[in-house]
Amino acid sequence: MTAFTIVDDSTAWRADFEQRLRASYAAAGLGVGAVANRLDEVRGGAGAWTVAAMSDAGAHVGYVAVTVAEDGGTPAGRIVDLRVEPHHAGRGHEHAARDWAEQWCAERGARRLDVRLTEPAGELFGDYPVRGQLRTRAIASPPEPVDGVTARPMTPAEYPGWLASEKLAYVGDIVRSGALSPEEAARKSDRDFAGLLPQDLATPDNSFLVLERAGEPIGTGWLKHGYLPGVTYGYSLHIQEEHRGRGHGRAAMAAGERATLAADDSTLMFTVWGGNQVAMNLYTSAGYRVLEEGRSIALPRSATT
Repeated sequence: MTAFTIVDDSTAWRADFEQRLRASYAAAGLGVGAVANRLDEVRGGAGAWTVAAMSDAGAHVGYVAVTVAEDGGTPAGRIVDLRVEPHHAGRGHEHAARDWAEQWCAERGARRLDVRLTEPAGELFGDYPVRGQLRTRAIASPPEPVDGVTARPMTPAEYPGWLASEKLAYVGDIVRSGALSPEEAARKSDRDFAGLLPQDLATPDNSFLVLERAGEPIGTGWLKHGYLPGVTYGYSLHIQEEHRGRGHGRAAMAAGERATLAADDSTLMFTVWGGNQVAMNLYTSAGYRVLEEGRSIALPRSATT
């Protein structure tokens, strides 16, 4: 039977946790500076983590780390880590730890439980719906334009309509993923865009692109350069609905990759929301690896069954 004991000194667990994260980030194509930045971000919440050691008949089995915090006004739990030693794997300890984490977070008022994975979910979190994936790809050389699709800078006249459309699309992505209600998603959209684009089209280190084919606009792109050291983050690469299904999605990604290298970055990163299987398939076919995958479930679990 798996027993759980809250630990006062989590030094050993934290060293192992960070080592595993560092290896995972590096394998996904992040450079040394970007890996360090991601680890610093993870460490930012360390003070609120509760770490429990798992044991079975007195033998150490592994660790599970959890936390509960407000997210957009809703208490949310998170499984920071769940690690069972390899020689104890497959004996039910993983499921016991997941169940313990769900109960621990629910008892502290959490209305949902999030988990951020750097490896495939497998059966353990298979019934936690995917809310989003962070995908990355190292860019070695500028790709040739695909299907004659080129990119030019967005004009001031085009920006207001683009911004309104992006905010609505962002709300739709969040709601479709199941992460937030429409009202919560709309508030998040307003907050996020205000913070990300304080100077609108003139916000430094951002590229706003209009994608064209044979002189006709077919889509747009928005990229943030230096998001992490050496990393450009693609907030949006959008193909207009009437031009979809013609391979232009890959052409848009190629345009984003060229803009990434032009800004002296070497890795392009995207978020793809849960429920958007078409985009996930596109990124996979283009060689973009899953850096992290976010999944969540409503609490208490009985609310979902």
